[in-house]
Amino acid sequence: MTGTPAPTDPSAPAPAPVPWPPVVPTDSPPTDATAPPAQRRADSGTGAGTGPETDADTAESPPGADAVAGSGTGARSAPPAVAGAQPVPGRPPAASSAHASGSGPGVWEELVTSALLGTDRRTPPGGERGPGAAAALLDAAAAETVRRRAGLRPARAARRPDPAPEDPRPPLPEAAARRLTMLLTDRPGTAGGGRRGSAPDLMELLPQWLATANARGFAAPPQTLPALLDAARGRTDLRPAALKFAGPRALWLARFNPDWRFALRATPGGGTASPGSGATERARRLWAEGLFAERVALLAALRARDAVGARELLASTWATERAEDRLMFLDSLRTGLEAADEPFLEQALADRSRNVRATAAELLSALPRSALAARMAARAATCVSLDRTRTPPAIVVEAPHECDAGMERDGVVAKPPAGRGERSWWFGQLTEAAPLATWSARFAGRTAEEIVALPVSDGWQGELHAAWCRAAVRQRDGVWARALLGAPTAPDAGGPGAVSLAERAKLLGTLGAGERAEWVAGFIATHGLSEAFQLLGMCGVPWATPLGRAVVDALNIARDAGSYPWSFSGVMGLAERCLDPSEAGRLDGLLAIPDEPEDASPGAGWYWAEAFQRLVTTLRLRAAMAEELRAGP
Repeated sequence: MTGTPAPTDPSAPAPAPVPWPPVVPTDSPPTDATAPPAQRRADSGTGAGTGPETDADTAESPPGADAVAGSGTGARSAPPAVAGAQPVPGRPPAASSAHASGSGPGVWEELVTSALLGTDRRTPPGGERGPGAAAALLDAAAAETVRRRAGLRPARAARRPDPAPEDPRPPLPEAAARRLTMLLTDRPGTAGGGRRGSAPDLMELLPQWLATANARGFAAPPQTLPALLDAARGRTDLRPAALKFAGPRALWLARFNPDWRFALRATPGGGTASPGSGATERARRLWAEGLFAERVALLAALRARDAVGARELLASTWATERAEDRLMFLDSLRTGLEAADEPFLEQALADRSRNVRATAAELLSALPRSALAARMAARAATCVSLDRTRTPPAIVVEAPHECDAGMERDGVVAKPPAGRGERSWWFGQLTEAAPLATWSARFAGRTAEEIVALPVSDGWQGELHAAWCRAAVRQRDGVWARALLGAPTAPDAGGPGAVSLAERAKLLGTLGAGERAEWVAGFIATHGLSEAFQLLGMCGVPWATPLGRAVVDALNIARDAGSYPWSFSGVMGLAERCLDPSEAGRLDGLLAIPDEPEDASPGAGWYWAEAFQRLVTTLRLRAAMAEELRAGP
């Protein structure tokens, strides 16, 4: 660019030309301004950072694109003198035309290598050794940087996303919002020696905090949504509560990050309006075109609101679904299972997939008045009878001798697992599928407790009672569950029918929360904590007062006995999350380091004091969290 005389003084001498900054000349031919845009771009050189020509490269450039690349003829085009610009006095000459600044994809890498190794060890491309090599390298790097940037074509601006939907729920109280940030940013670690230390594990308190916040109906602060989605992505158990608390804004945000797509899959319609009576067509379109996870979520959500509509939607495509998909869809009918589902499930008994047939049979057996339940009751009754000639009367079992086609159609699996006899395998499946009311009629009106108390001949008691346990869980029969559990103080610690801790835990699940906690408290008081972990997991939060005190007393007894404290770390972790915070004051006496018996584990007393300190701190923190959420916005 050169100066021009001022229009008000035509006689003024023209100022001297202003020199352009030194530019490294290239060895590429001059650009033909009359060539098509694509040709001019191709002729302008392809250095590092440019790729092969694509469809986008051959498309017509937007206005001004060629001028940006330096090949146009607009007013901003560089004058021809630029290519031959003289170096600034006092500076070494720039790289000559032999320098490959505008040719070859490895120029930038060579410049970087020269800069890293030093010009004394690596001569810059096209340069010479000497005192001016470093300045020449910088000039070449600057020119190459400009060339690389000028080669980028401007892209069309993307359409602005629609605004995030409003969340009508009240905002969190300020103290609760700060607490949520602490819970989401906590990174639990261990103290020296692998110990947990005395600090609470905040992430383990997040599920309880979310449950309380959802119960209070608060909305999530917008700035916490990314951390909430990240936490839910890492822990599937957090997802239902986290997504409910995050609300519609989290679904809007999840569309912009592939890592958060689980939030869209977990919501019917992928975050759009929930399918309902006014969106039947949208629901059918999603069912026909959606991803498998989206279809499962849609069916589950629709089943919870409209069981008939969900069943009709499933039936509309049942014949064309894959076997593994049919199995997952059929499993969704467990929610709100009702007698109206029987015709559809009866059809599924003829399915090509054995697993689908077995699931359909299991669901039908959970309907005590279904035709399948009646067929299973008739079969099981022929296998079990009461021998009144014995004193006292005893139950006699005659297991089936074959598995016929009718049994297989009703879900009986013919081939037993390894190590299991065929007849006992078939007998167990028949008995667990038969309605439990069958046995009172079969044994002259005896109650469940009286039937369970009857002796069983020929070693069949374990098999029979185990099948009754499974039937009680499947049919949600609390009367039979109590009979099979027995008294928690019984020597065998589980009643005659509970063959494992897992079976006892499942039977407890059929009882009410208060009765469940009372039974587990009695079990712990009699048998201690060594086998109570699974049972405690079935109890509601916070624990009822008798259960919480039974756990604390058992922990104190274990400490006084010099037991290994890390053997009870699982129970201690449950106590931190489930013990009623009001019990914190009763634990202050357990914070001191006790005297260790001679046979105690070295350092056990110190470990116990630290564990109780963490328990008390966590309980008080939970009390503070609840108080923060009770405060008004």
